[in-house]
Amino acid sequence: MASEKVIELTKSNFDSEVINSTKLTLVDFWAEWCGPCRMVAPIIDELAEEYDGKITVGKVNVDKEEELAMNYKIMSIPTIMLFKDGKVIERVVGARSKSEFKELIDKNL
Repeated sequence: MASEKVIELTKSNFDSEVINSTKLTLVDFWAEWCGPCRMVAPIIDELAEEYDGKITVGKVNVDKEEELAMNYKIMSIPTIMLFKDGKVIERVVGARSKSEFKELIDKNL
């Protein structure tokens, strides 16, 4: 079950939630049919809970939001990006452990 702390990002709310945000934002580009995406999903949910109030966590379904996926040149999923002040500061492709994601977040907080 997805955490209610994770925002579903679409073309219509991406700018307000990510680009114009002053918080560090983690964005997970994923799809329903992607096995590694399903492996990462519970970790993303846990991170959203643990870092609640410190960072924003959102997910982009690449099948529904093709334009966003193209804008960020998503070639394989899952691709997890960290945004700060509207810019991509980290980009990780493929499934990773929770500790690896925490390390990424902590060094950018």
